[in-house]
Amino acid sequence: MSVIVGLLSGLMFGLGLIVAGMVDPAKVLGFLDLGGAWDPSLAFVMAGAIAVGLPAFTLARRRRETFLGLQMQLPTSQLLDRRLVLGSVMFGVGWGLAGLCPGPALVVAGVGAPKALVFVGAMLAGMGVFEWLEARRG
Repeated sequence: MSVIVGLLSGLMFGLGLIVAGMVDPAKVLGFLDLGGAWDPSLAFVMAGAIAVGLPAFTLARRRRETFLGLQMQLPTSQLLDRRLVLGSVMFGVGWGLAGLCPGPALVVAGVGAPKALVFVGAMLAGMGVFEWLEARRG
């Protein structure tokens, strides 16, 4: 059952990204171009996501299990350290260079767009390097 719910949730998320315009790198770059022809429409998408997510995460923090009976797995760290800041900067730079972030990149890669396929490949390589470095670290 959880696989079906996960599949339907992912499908709804992907459709939401398409409807919101998050899969169009030109629209995303227009949003990030604060000094030029700024397109504020994605700010409304983000505000809508926060409006939906905030109550959901508030409820989730009070629960030990998901509605499907699985263990709740939420981040517990509130530490703001160098690794988090550097990772956030790398994420933002990648988003600004490509006009894609991971969710929309997977959606666009699903239709075979070369730019998205390269982005997803680089993202997977970066995840692999991170895991390798973490294994060496600890």
